[in-house]
Amino acid sequence: MNLVLEELIRDKNIQVILTMVVSLAVTWRATPVIRNICIMRGLMENPVKRSSHESPTPTFGGVGIFAGTLMGYMIWNFNDEEHLVHRVLAGLVILFFLGLKDDMYALAPLKKIASQILAALLVVVGSDLRINSFFGIVGIHEIPYFASVMVTIFIFVALINAFNLIDGIDGLAGGIGMIASAGFGFWYLLNGYWSMAALSLSLSASLLGFLRYNFSKTSKIFMGDTGSLIVGYLVTVLAIKFIQLNESYNFSPDGHYVSAPVLTIVILSVPIFDTLRVFGLRILKGKSPFAADRLHLHHLLVDNGMGHVAASLTLYALTIGLTVFTYYLRTFFNNTALSLYVISVFSLYLIVCSWLEVRRFKGHKAKKTQELMNGKSKSLDLESSISPN
Repeated sequence: MNLVLEELIRDKNIQVILTMVVSLAVTWRATPVIRNICIMRGLMENPVKRSSHESPTPTFGGVGIFAGTLMGYMIWNFNDEEHLVHRVLAGLVILFFLGLKDDMYALAPLKKIASQILAALLVVVGSDLRINSFFGIVGIHEIPYFASVMVTIFIFVALINAFNLIDGIDGLAGGIGMIASAGFGFWYLLNGYWSMAALSLSLSASLLGFLRYNFSKTSKIFMGDTGSLIVGYLVTVLAIKFIQLNESYNFSPDGHYVSAPVLTIVILSVPIFDTLRVFGLRILKGKSPFAADRLHLHHLLVDNGMGHVAASLTLYALTIGLTVFTYYLRTFFNNTALSLYVISVFSLYLIVCSWLEVRRFKGHKAKKTQELMNGKSKSLDLESSISPN
C-alpha cells in the first residue's frame, strides 16, 4: 500500500487547501504555548510613552507564524518549486533569528539592515528574482541588470522595514500581511503556480491564526520583530515574483496583466504610504528616519478616538477597496495613467493625515484646558472649605 501523501491526494487545489488548514492549526495551537513561555521567562514588551498598550505584553508571536508557515508549506512536494523557494526559506531563517535577537536585545539599525540585504541577495542574485521592467511607466521598460538588482534590494529593505513600522497597534501588520499574501496567493493558485500559491496561503493562514491572539484582551501577544521581519520579507518575495511573472504579458483574458506593479503598490499601500510620509516628516524635522514617534496613520486614528480593532479594520477595508477599484481601472488606463492615479491617492492620504494631526492637536489642547479648569475648580473648592465663616 502506497502512503505517499502526493499519491493519496493528487489534486493540487486540495493540497493547497490542506496546507492552509495545517498552517492555521499550527499557529493557532502554538501561539498560546509561546505566550505562556514568554510570561514564565519574562519575555515581555513593556509600555513606553509612545506605546499603544498599557501593560507588559508577551512578544515572540512571530515564532508561531514562522512555525505555521513552514510546516504548512513543507507537507507537499510541488514540482514547480525549483531553486527560488529554497533560497527564500534560507533568507527567512536568517531574518527569523535576527528578529529573535532583536526582540531580546535591541540591535543597531545597521546590523539589521545588513542582515536584510543578505537575505535579499539570496533571492535577488541567487535566484534572479528581480524587477526587470517598469512596464512602460513614464516610458521606461527594461532596466539594466545592475540597476535592477539595486532597485530590487532597496524594495526588499524598504518593505521589510515598512511592515516593522506599521506594527504599532493590534492586528495591523498581521492583517495587512494576511490580505496581501492571500491576494497574491489566489492569483498564483488560479494561474497554476502551485509552490508560490502554497507559500502565500500558508503565510496568510498562519497570520489569521496569530490575529486571534493579537486582538485578544485576555491572551494578547505581539508578533515582535521576529514576526514583522519574516512577514515583510515573504510578502516582498510574493509581490516581486508576481510582478516578474507578469512582465512579459499585456492585458489579456488569461489572467496576466501589465498593470502588476501598480496593483502591487496599491495592495501594499498602507505600509508604503505610511513609511514614505513618516520618513519624509522626520527628515524635514531634522530627525533620524528611524526615530520613534506617533506620526503613523494608525497612531493618528487611535489618538482621534478609534480603538485598535476599529483602526485596523478601517485600514483593512481601505486596502481591499483600493485594490478592487484599481483592478477595475486597469482595463481603461495604461500604467502611466494608473501611476498618476496612485500619486493622487497618496496626495489624498497626506491631506487626511494632516487633518487628523490638526484634530489630534486640538483635542490635546482642549483636554489640557479642561484639566487646568478642573484643577482651578478643585483649588477654589478647597480654599472655600478651609476658609473661616
